[in-house]
This record gives sequence, C-alpha cells and structure tokens, in this order.
Amino acid sequence: MKVPKGKYAWTVTVGEKGQFVIPKQAREIFDIHPGDTLILLADEKKGIAIPPKSSFARYMEQIFSDT
Repeated sequence: MKVPKGKYAWTVTVGEKGQFVIPKQAREIFDIHPGDTLILLADEKKGIAIPPKSSFARYMEQIFSDT
C-alpha cells in the first residue's frame, strides 16, 4: 500500500496506568518535547485525536465559542 506524503500511522501500547509513549518520529515531526501540554480530542463515534500543539488555540476557540 502506498502511503501519501505527509500521512503517518503508528501503534502504541497502553500501560497499566493508561499511559502510552508517543513514537520518536511523531515527536520529531510535531515538535513535541518533555513537559509539553497536548490536547486530546475525543468523539465516541469518530475516535481520539491529538492535534499538533500549534492548533491548540484554534481548537479551544472553536470548542468554547458561544456560536
């Protein structure tokens, strides 16, 4: 299967405490460092997403807007 440029898939294992390690390649691509805060978005029908931190403010504005 040919993977489109800029698209990635990784697997992670969830530990006993519900934690998982973000793969090194993903951390490098998305500039994630120890101590960074990430946003976890979830929809029971669509699943879980962890958007890049550069999108944090935009997502927060959309989630908490009055409209």
